[in-house]
Amino acid sequence: MFAKLFPETALKRAKAKIQLKALNDISSTGNNFGYGANGASKNKNSLIGWLNRSADADTDIVANLDILRQRSRDLYMGSGLANGALKTIVTNVVGSGLHLNSQIDYEYLQITKEEANAIERDIEREFALWADNSYCCDVASSNNFYELQALALLSMLMNGDSFVLLPVVKRKNSVYDLKINLIEADRVCNPIPCQSVTILEGIEVDNFGLPRVYYIANRHPNAHNITTPLKHESIPAFGAKTGRRNVLHLYTSERSMQRRGLPILAPVMEMFKQLSRYSDAEIAAAVVSGMFSVFVKTQTPQAPFGMDSKLVNNGSTYELASGMIIPLAENESIETANPSRPNTSFDGFVMSILRQIGSSLELPYELLIKHFTASYSASRGSILQAWQMFRTRRYWLVNNFCKPIYAEWLNEAVAKNRLNLPNFFADERIRQAYLKADFFGNSMPQIDPLKEVKAATERVRQGFSTRAKEAAELSGLNFDELAKVRIAEEELVDKFRRDEKYIGVSTNEEILANKESE
Repeated sequence: MFAKLFPETALKRAKAKIQLKALNDISSTGNNFGYGANGASKNKNSLIGWLNRSADADTDIVANLDILRQRSRDLYMGSGLANGALKTIVTNVVGSGLHLNSQIDYEYLQITKEEANAIERDIEREFALWADNSYCCDVASSNNFYELQALALLSMLMNGDSFVLLPVVKRKNSVYDLKINLIEADRVCNPIPCQSVTILEGIEVDNFGLPRVYYIANRHPNAHNITTPLKHESIPAFGAKTGRRNVLHLYTSERSMQRRGLPILAPVMEMFKQLSRYSDAEIAAAVVSGMFSVFVKTQTPQAPFGMDSKLVNNGSTYELASGMIIPLAENESIETANPSRPNTSFDGFVMSILRQIGSSLELPYELLIKHFTASYSASRGSILQAWQMFRTRRYWLVNNFCKPIYAEWLNEAVAKNRLNLPNFFADERIRQAYLKADFFGNSMPQIDPLKEVKAATERVRQGFSTRAKEAAELSGLNFDELAKVRIAEEELVDKFRRDEKYIGVSTNEEILANKESE
């Protein structure tokens, strides 16, 4: 009767009853719909013991960062596989160094391509004067610019992050005053005492998460035999007048508002450690099995093992050794023991663990252990998969390390009139046009070079790629420079071919070989 008289009100009451029943079901049984019936279930037997609690990025990371760094370094120093994983990444990302290739925006600067080429050559030649010399570019005078690239990347991977200061240090016989000062992650820490709640792990940020001040210790906090007291220097993230970046913070963000980075080995630390222990145990067992293992069985318990009076008086003890023969006392006999080593399942188990580790590190296990036994297609697929990660990290290193430092160097070069770049400081767009550049590194390794070259040739012929791109991919060389050298070589060969002594010689290789033999 009520529903007939007041249908709208009756409908609302019916909806409210259904919603109330659903809320009661949820409160009594937990979330049993959507993810609550799957990954977020609290009722499934397989998930009841899965206890976890997560917070913001700083809380999850900072509270565990110190022990993660120490364990990461321990694995690098003591685990061959972990050490090899980090070195593999650094070698393929940096290799012999990422070298400058100036590519100024000549169209915006309203100059010809030929004029741009001349300016680019001058910039690269002048940059090499600074970058190739460790005395000129490194504050510690230990590494040149390309070696510092590898050190900065390795430090970031091992410790989670790395810091770069760009001080101005004048030195005799050094044209440029800009220097690179790498700071290990541990040295960026809270000053003692720390009064501000906005400072966390040595970094003070504003309300938007933008770094304002870095607090850098004068030495490593855990350094031993150091009489110098621990002091902190506060360095503004940006210059007050110029806005110049005083500190480069090298790390990979995995969450928003993340202040510090994590070691790359963090997710697989336990696997690496357990695998290292397992390997050590198997090696020890294999060494023991290489000896003739015996147990001495005696009928005289008053003479404990290894302490028989006759043996002690002779200065002898019971030990295992290769081919060793020990005389037995009265009432003693031997029983052999076979430890069954090497373990036939060792290799398969280790490979299975390495596949899981490689998945986390984005390294196919073939590349992780430097062992290719599959087909050409499978091996090439592994290398291509790994090079997607290497290229991504190379791109990151270029943008976060190479280009900011190059910009600071070019500012000094123009300010000192070492380079003539008109209106460089007059307008930011003009400055960026001159700063436009890339950094090339070692090319991807090739399993079958002939197939790779044929594929590259076909891509260029069909218009899917360019000679410049393929030259950089296959050889790591700049196509413009490569073309100049090739033109000079062909002119030299043509000169030899016109010589009467080389009439009848058909190939360039034969001409050059004959010339060298003379």
